[in-house]
Amino acid sequence: MIYYCLEKGEEMRLGRQRFSTLWVSIGLLFVSILLLTFQLIGFSRSRATYPSGLTIGGIPVGGLDRQGAADRLLEIYSLPVELRYGENLIHMEPAVVGFELNLESMLATADLARIGGPFWQEFWAFLWGNQDTPQPVPLDFTYSESQLRNYLNSEISSRYDQPAVPARAQVGTTNIIPGSPGITINIDNAIVQIENALRSPILRSVNLPLHGTAPPRLSFQNLEIALKQAIQVANFDGIAGVYLLDLQTAQEVHFVIQNGQDVVIQPTDVTFTASSIIKIPIMVSAFRRIGEPPPEEAQNLLTGMIEASGNDPADWLMEQFIDRFRGPLKVTEDMQTLGLMNTFLAGYFRFGSPLMAIVRTPSNQRNDISTDPDPYSQTTLTDIGMLLGDIYQCAENGGGSLSAVFPDQISQQECQQMISMLSRNLVPVLITAGVPEGTQVAHKHGWVSDLTGAINTIGDAGIIYTPSGNYVLVIYFNHPVQLVWDPISTLISDLSRIVYNTFNTTP
Repeated sequence: MIYYCLEKGEEMRLGRQRFSTLWVSIGLLFVSILLLTFQLIGFSRSRATYPSGLTIGGIPVGGLDRQGAADRLLEIYSLPVELRYGENLIHMEPAVVGFELNLESMLATADLARIGGPFWQEFWAFLWGNQDTPQPVPLDFTYSESQLRNYLNSEISSRYDQPAVPARAQVGTTNIIPGSPGITINIDNAIVQIENALRSPILRSVNLPLHGTAPPRLSFQNLEIALKQAIQVANFDGIAGVYLLDLQTAQEVHFVIQNGQDVVIQPTDVTFTASSIIKIPIMVSAFRRIGEPPPEEAQNLLTGMIEASGNDPADWLMEQFIDRFRGPLKVTEDMQTLGLMNTFLAGYFRFGSPLMAIVRTPSNQRNDISTDPDPYSQTTLTDIGMLLGDIYQCAENGGGSLSAVFPDQISQQECQQMISMLSRNLVPVLITAGVPEGTQVAHKHGWVSDLTGAINTIGDAGIIYTPSGNYVLVIYFNHPVQLVWDPISTLISDLSRIVYNTFNTTP
């Protein structure tokens, strides 16, 4: 009986244990279901917003829904871009340059990170904290570069740029007053920097790139005025002519004035007695025929003709190396072949030499103005200036009319020899006196006297090499009675100085 009671009690105890275990299991299952439900709710809510760490266009949008993310993007990317022009601050609204966010495209890409893969796969990763770090969504936008360029031109450049002030001539002197530099926006570089600011949520400020602009030198139009004023201030009452050729740009100044009044020079220039300047054409004709290297005798005669301005060497050079009987006319033919129709030599230099031909040119047939030119040799400002320009081009690069008209007859080396000879014509007056000491001046000068010894024509023609540009300058003065050397020589040097200062004046 006792045994039975013990067995019955044990069975009841075991039953109670099984009952407790059941309820514990049921409780644990309930708790598990409850936790799973909470996790499912949390996971479902997380799928309704963007995952933590996600950025769109560099802006964090984790925890935001689609509309919230769109609002944040619009808020930040609608902020103005600050443009700094020196001390000036300009706020540029993105809409001014047609800036627009491609929201739908970016949000659609972000939605892939929000929704992810299959539900239970993503839920399992959510439970275990194994969710992948979302890939950032790059900024997607459009803007109008043409609108930005127009904005920079019309709103920025037009208001804040400071143009350079050009140089100007000081009235009554040979001085050129320097201009002052300007400042302008570098629009191409600015566009790149502003575009970077438009795409940045943080760095939305741009120091606009600026660059200085050098002041333009005196314009050729104003240079011509300055040269004429210098002649008028000197009270010169004869005929004066100037020809200037910029060897970099081919710009020209060309004028002739008589008693302070402009002379019409188109289509026909004014004739002057060539004097010793005709030795430049003689030199060209000689080099065309003597070959390379030049014979020693030819070299000596060229040196005597150009450097010492000898007339006898000029005659001997023509007789021995151009044509014994028709040397001067051969020089004339060469010039006409080059298109220099107003330049000729019709006889030798030696006293008593006959006039070989009466040469009529377009310029010496004018009846409205006359310098009483020598029938033996004549030229014009443009003819001799163009010839010097051709020699320069030939010496620099082997091009120009000399090489084209006389192929295989005049070489670049020969043209360089011509420049060298003309540069050794060292005289401290006329054009040379108007440039700094040491400046290379490849020139030939000359003057004409009547039977009484009075000078009525003075000329100088050369190529001037300067730090800021090389140029050809030809100057002629003529007076029917007499040119007094000192004032005219000084005036020519003054004109030369004005031109040199125009090319080389810096702020």
